[in-house]
Amino acid sequence: MWRIEEHRRVDKQLGSAPRDILKRYEKWKDIAVISGPPGLRLIKGFHDEALSGEWAGYRSSRPGLKYRIIYRLVSEHQLLQVVAITAHDDRRP
Repeated sequence: MWRIEEHRRVDKQLGSAPRDILKRYEKWKDIAVISGPPGLRLIKGFHDEALSGEWAGYRSSRPGLKYRIIYRLVSEHQLLQVVAITAHDDRRP
């Protein structure tokens, strides 16, 4: 069993998210607790992937087209640390 820790700002970010994103995030947490990162990668709709650049060492999952769950793995403690749930902007500056 995996554990999930949420950064304190996640509650505020979820407060402004649409209801369907809240439901998908709860489902994401259920899957993460039971089967960890391998289970998240099996669900194609989440598009779970490693991040690069300034977010190197973190991973991203998509509960919807516009939102991203940014988290970090601490494998030795079977822990997922959710640092942000944000609306994603694909535009490049």
